[in-house]
Amino acid sequence: MKLIPKGVGSILPSVNLPSSPLFGLSSYTYPWAVGVGRENPVEPMTARQLLEAANVLGAKRLQLADNLPAHRMTPRDWGSLIEAANESEIQLELGIRGLTSENLAVYLSLCGACQSPFLRVVIDSHGYEPGIDAIIRIITAALPRLVEQGVVLAIENHDRFRAGSLVEIIEATDADWVGICLDTANSIGADEGIYEVTEALAPYTVNLHVKDYLIKRLPHAMGFEVVGRPAGLGQAPIPWILEKLSKFGKCQSATLEVWSMPLETLHETIAQETRWAISGSEYLKSTLAVPAPTTNNKTTKTIIETV
Repeated sequence: MKLIPKGVGSILPSVNLPSSPLFGLSSYTYPWAVGVGRENPVEPMTARQLLEAANVLGAKRLQLADNLPAHRMTPRDWGSLIEAANESEIQLELGIRGLTSENLAVYLSLCGACQSPFLRVVIDSHGYEPGIDAIIRIITAALPRLVEQGVVLAIENHDRFRAGSLVEIIEATDADWVGICLDTANSIGADEGIYEVTEALAPYTVNLHVKDYLIKRLPHAMGFEVVGRPAGLGQAPIPWILEKLSKFGKCQSATLEVWSMPLETLHETIAQETRWAISGSEYLKSTLAVPAPTTNNKTTKTIIETV
């Protein structure tokens, strides 16, 4: 791990929101540095290093998702992370993959420990795809614990379920304690565009995953491909989405995610990911009209790169 000077991308005009979500980073801001499948760096990025990156880039929220699961941390490392986050005035948020009663029990306790205001959940996991009735039963059984812990369950739109099905799940449970983690790209996998998805899910959204993308025709013209782009340089209508969310005042944080394609070497891929994290952070802070972090100049010109 080393700290290296980096430049930043162009900053676009800000959106005047009556109540802006807080800017946040995630373990999916640095997925290649954390490890993707079998593509793992020699020294994968740790939660503590991710917290340092969040501090450097001026984030006020940090989301530990399923690619850097909190339940696998030692009690000592978990306690140390919470203490460091509190000292940095960065609120931790947690996320899981696989909506099961067992996962909810474990992570609601962890949410209580770090005071995460919501638990982001991707319903499906490998070999596990519950139906809507089963999902409603699992959530309904967990409602007393959600209320007790003061944690909102934030269901992420993630490929399989269309927006209407997610609304059905929320309305069948409790819209005060069950909401949406709105991802700007995932619903492409469910054959839905971001405009229709945002219109349907904005009233329930407590967390926004900002992931920019480009849909382009293949050179042979027989189809399209979807590729990630640095935030603000793709097709995701990020300012429009933020405007829509602002009308409901429920979205607590806007979390930058990086969707970068692999390059020839993992080292090059992580270097590109780092550049996108920096430029995306500057774009998102500008769009949210977030003041620059009050740290010394040397610190604000650095960013963690894991090699």
